[in-house]
Amino acid sequence: MTSQDVNIGRNIRRMGAVEKVTGEALYPGDIDLKNQLWMKIRFSDRAHARITAIDTRQAEAHPGVVAVFTAADVPVNEYGLLIPDQPVLCGPGSSKPGADIVRCISDQVAVVVAETEQAAAAAVYLIDITYEDLPVVTDVFAAMADSAPQLHAEVENNIQTHYRIRHGDIEQGWAQADVIVEGEYITGHQEHAYLQPEAGLSYLDDEGRVTVVVAGQWVHEDQEQVAHALGLEHDQVRVIYPNIGGAFGGREDMSVQIVLGLAAKKLQRPVKIIWSREESIIGHHKRHPITIHARWGATRDGKLVAAEAEVFGDAGAYAYTTPKVMGNAHLMVCGPYEIPNAKVDTYGVYTNNVPSGAFRGFGGPQAAFAAECQMNKLAEALGMDPVELRLRNVLRDDSVMVVGTPLPPGVTLDRVLAEGAVESGFWQRSGDRWQRVPPNPAPDSTRRRGTGVAMGFKNIGFSFGYQENSWAEIELHGQAQIERVVVRQAGADVGQGAHTAFQQMAAEAVGVPVEKVEVVSHDTAFTGNSGSASASRMTFMAGNAIRGAAEAALEKWTQEDRPAIGTYTYLAPKTSPFDPETGQATPNFAYGYVAQFVEVEVDVETGQVEVLRVSSAHDVGKAINPRLIEGQVEGGVVQALGYAVMENLVTRDGMILNPYLSTYLIPTVWDIPHEVQSIILEYADPRGPWGARGMAEMPYIPLAPAIASALHDATGVWFDRVPLTPETIVMKLREHGIGVI
Repeated sequence: MTSQDVNIGRNIRRMGAVEKVTGEALYPGDIDLKNQLWMKIRFSDRAHARITAIDTRQAEAHPGVVAVFTAADVPVNEYGLLIPDQPVLCGPGSSKPGADIVRCISDQVAVVVAETEQAAAAAVYLIDITYEDLPVVTDVFAAMADSAPQLHAEVENNIQTHYRIRHGDIEQGWAQADVIVEGEYITGHQEHAYLQPEAGLSYLDDEGRVTVVVAGQWVHEDQEQVAHALGLEHDQVRVIYPNIGGAFGGREDMSVQIVLGLAAKKLQRPVKIIWSREESIIGHHKRHPITIHARWGATRDGKLVAAEAEVFGDAGAYAYTTPKVMGNAHLMVCGPYEIPNAKVDTYGVYTNNVPSGAFRGFGGPQAAFAAECQMNKLAEALGMDPVELRLRNVLRDDSVMVVGTPLPPGVTLDRVLAEGAVESGFWQRSGDRWQRVPPNPAPDSTRRRGTGVAMGFKNIGFSFGYQENSWAEIELHGQAQIERVVVRQAGADVGQGAHTAFQQMAAEAVGVPVEKVEVVSHDTAFTGNSGSASASRMTFMAGNAIRGAAEAALEKWTQEDRPAIGTYTYLAPKTSPFDPETGQATPNFAYGYVAQFVEVEVDVETGQVEVLRVSSAHDVGKAINPRLIEGQVEGGVVQALGYAVMENLVTRDGMILNPYLSTYLIPTVWDIPHEVQSIILEYADPRGPWGARGMAEMPYIPLAPAIASALHDATGVWFDRVPLTPETIVMKLREHGIGVI
């Protein structure tokens, strides 16, 4: 039996599974230190205002309070993952211009540190803040107007990002089109709702480093931002992740890290904080609400000839990852299809809403909702099966995207779609023709059933010119034989099982059973920079880094160097940004591909949607651990279901009106699909480790348009906005004379 038979492609039990099930696993909120203090944060009371004064005297006089910190106490009062445009603390006394202005309710104004959590909680509202209200703008289109309040002095008309695509001759494309469909697609905010709200602990370690213990997605980026804001060198800051209770992009940006480090540095004592669910919903970013105007044209034989789109994303008050999220939406709004003529304008716009940032799919779900609904509408207008229409236009190895370049080698969109359609049982093929299989009748007269289809693609790894990289180190211990392997790789395991995959890949690369491999991660003191647990990149990037480190270690082993230590940094193929005028680019070095097929039942009286079955087909390149992949598919489908039919964050004038899980509803066991079928396909990615592709975001991307497609099949009505709440569905059905009036 080869080592590959032992380690790769097997359902190895996930690292830490027993500890999590038994409750022994420690998360940031579970860790305490002797003599620790407690922190509470005062958030902004306004969506847009200038703070003219902060009076902390009453808070400081409260029993048990040790210190109150404001903007004047932060050495370098700014942070931001891509653009440092947000103050750590808002208020007067800061050297950063504009730091006295709060631009959203997520802004932090002051922190109270006390001997007990109760004392800090009581004192934080004794801080007296004097505001000078400023005009509030919460609508993207109003924010772009010349008369709108300007939220950042260096940005004109609040347009943080503007991308263009000018591909082919759009007017010629319209002249060739026999059928043209148009639509306006609207998507809303979404809350990450991870199991563990933000929490953390900070202290000075034995070497005097400011040490921050939190849950995040990239220890080295957290280290960099904490060090920058505190005016320290990187090696004076240490970041440690214990167990992480979910992330989904919501932990890419700062929450408690900097203020914890600030307090520990100034007070020379451990400081701890735990956010409530309300604080979590207010305090971290959301999925971008995006509005898309789309117009597509095709010939009678079903060939796409033109696509035009305007894409408007609500960035909220600060940049966060808006440039990259809107870049993904820009690329994907024309779908995974070959379209010879395209014109796209994409905008990311500042408003006084809660900031928008990374969330599973990273602009892909919003773009796919528009693109896939357009394809389904075209199929109906042409009298053509939607699977057949897609197969006539889907990108292949020799296809050119609307950004003027081909996808990287190994494109399998056609196979994912065709094999998924057959495996789902919702479609059948007769020769070269595809046909939908009618669903079973609904159980009563008010309920109707339908099936739907959508597909998508998503980048693996960072994009648009960033030199993607990942570090790993492997130690081989033993004498005549390798008895123990230590792999150091900082990639975060946010709950997806990444460290188990690291363990399996290291065992495979070295040629030992997986039981001999120990993973060291999540600590900047012991690892190099491995990049973020995002962009579906972990297995691809870490795997290539681990392979390189293993080769270096094995070479030293053959030279009888004990322990044999190999270090390697994998550099992915280069990418390029969009050309500012044409959009020409090589935006990504690898992609994942997905197609989904769903069956739904809708009650036309109540608008209640029940998703009966989801078949999700994925090319994963190589399944390192099939069970972990199934978990990603099932989790992604359920999370996307919440986005599609339930999760409705209600805001008014920049304020969140439902910052509780009692009123912001996420799927429970009673809401999830009756069945999720994971169709795992393995067509090796030429650049992936053992052929593996990333796939964590893919199950999320096409579900909303697939459900919209199934609702149309059931009712004959198109639905162009999410979430598809019962109220939304009933109102639309009534417009078409369906259901009780």
